[in-house]
Amino acid sequence: MEASVKAASAARAEAELPYKNAVDMFVQRVRASGARQVFRFKADGAWRTATWSEWDRASREIAGGLIALGVDHGERACVLANTRPEWMYCDLGILMAGAVTVPIYQSNVPSECEYIVNDSGARVVFAENPHQLEKLMQVRDKLKGVARVVYFDRTVKLEKPDGKGRLALSLDEVVQEKDRDWVISLDQLRERGRQWLGENAGELERRWEKVALEDIFTIVYTSGTTGPPKGVVLTHRNIVFTCHSTKPVLVFTEDDEQLLFLPLAHIFAKILEWTTIYKGAKIAFAESVNALVGNLADVKPTFMGAVPRVYEKVYAKIQANRAAAPPTKRKIFDWAFSVGREVSKLEQAGRPIPLALGLKRAVAEKLVFAKIKAVLGGRIRFLVSGGAPLAREIAEFFHAAGLLILEGYGLTETTAASFVNRPDRYKFGTVGPAIPGLECKIADDGEILIRGYSVMKEYFNKPDATREVLDPPEKGGWFHTGDIGVLEDGLLRITDRKKDLIVTAGGKNVAPQNLENALKAISPLVSQVMVHGDKRAYLTALVTINEEAAKGMDKGDVQAAVQRAVDAVNAEQPSYSTIKKFAVLETDFAQETGELTPTLKVKRKFCSEKYRAVLDGFYAG
Repeated sequence: MEASVKAASAARAEAELPYKNAVDMFVQRVRASGARQVFRFKADGAWRTATWSEWDRASREIAGGLIALGVDHGERACVLANTRPEWMYCDLGILMAGAVTVPIYQSNVPSECEYIVNDSGARVVFAENPHQLEKLMQVRDKLKGVARVVYFDRTVKLEKPDGKGRLALSLDEVVQEKDRDWVISLDQLRERGRQWLGENAGELERRWEKVALEDIFTIVYTSGTTGPPKGVVLTHRNIVFTCHSTKPVLVFTEDDEQLLFLPLAHIFAKILEWTTIYKGAKIAFAESVNALVGNLADVKPTFMGAVPRVYEKVYAKIQANRAAAPPTKRKIFDWAFSVGREVSKLEQAGRPIPLALGLKRAVAEKLVFAKIKAVLGGRIRFLVSGGAPLAREIAEFFHAAGLLILEGYGLTETTAASFVNRPDRYKFGTVGPAIPGLECKIADDGEILIRGYSVMKEYFNKPDATREVLDPPEKGGWFHTGDIGVLEDGLLRITDRKKDLIVTAGGKNVAPQNLENALKAISPLVSQVMVHGDKRAYLTALVTINEEAAKGMDKGDVQAAVQRAVDAVNAEQPSYSTIKKFAVLETDFAQETGELTPTLKVKRKFCSEKYRAVLDGFYAG
């Protein structure tokens, strides 16, 4: 009886989904919005645009080209590129061909690219430019299953010199004569596609219409901190369900435009791509993270998604500017934020703003808050945060300035958007309620368990790893997130990663992220923090410094300022959860040096090994 009830429930839920598969979602959007603009991007120093119909045409030609190369239903194609229109053209082209998109971070090194390409069994790899192509050429002899590599650009300017001192690369520098047949341009692939489409009218539609909801949509490799990454298998049902369920949650329309800079190899950016398709909004592509401020001023987006590290940097910049301002301006700044915090508390409680306070808020807006909003383009309605925990203090600071950050939570394994704060229902310090149709419960040990159509199918070719996190149907089919949390009036508050919890030598459990976020929020001087102390007598920390905030300070000043910040955080903690010693490192953590993941989270195990001598020194004697 129970099995039949579950089957009936599943059938009803699937019947409610409005699309046959993800491609059907895109095709219906093109029918509805074909002539409307969807993309803005910078090319040759000027902003260009593209319509939904142009996206559709490009993707159909790529699909035809892949089929002409022999790519079959269910086969994999990798995309190794920065976030740009061509990435999305290829994504839809791969799916239209009935194949599977496998993203690779643009920051991955050759050995990591090799692993993902081979583990997924990719037949084709899209490589953005000679810089990315060079990574594949270094491991070409090991990429046995790759029939072709398709590049977007023949040349590339590097943002900084590579290991050989080069500032630019051309195709001829990285591809030898013997490898020329292995490499073709995206234009050449599209030309093959046009020929195939002309010779096979209607065949492409028949291809994607055969794709079922349970078929694989993408394989996303998680950026593991230990061992090789695991390929998370997400189905067309996963993506269609998530887009459909977030319809009342992500409140943007065809008239909204986001500035996208997050890597499309990450599930957060993937959801921003596909919810845009679902809702018909517009995407402006940032040139790079370094160009973000200028691009914000140009684009003036109405919403944007980012990881907490971006908001932390903006917060630190604002605080550093305040500290450098004359006393009179500092007083105005502090007065404005005292007013903003009063307004914020009333808005959070759903209470009206008194007339006198409203007038003060209008003055604060003109004197201070409008300038902060102008940095983000001046049109932002809301911001979205995901990928890591956002410090409550940061969210409250921005809200006092009239900028609402909606924090959400999810994993690659749950198609990202599992819990999301909404404009009409939010609570700072939580990640909001579950999206409609998703179930959640808290296990006896505090672990967050999730069940629903957004949960992954499996880890690719790793049945043992799948069984470790995904209960079989007879045990409820719950996915074990590995995160610790509590439900408060239906809103989820994350307390820490289960694996990151520190258990001191005295047996006390400590959530390091709470201390780290508090320290970064209390002092704009602090850039990154890693709290250490598992099985140790007391807690210690590695601290890196925001260079801009430290201008004009010597090492003694910096050490004293960090000590004051640590003391302030410790004052709010029980004795076992206080940081007893810390070290200020010479350089900041960086993705290029291995300390950060592509979403700018600290790799604890890597840093613990890299700075082992420093950490052990805390406990010497």
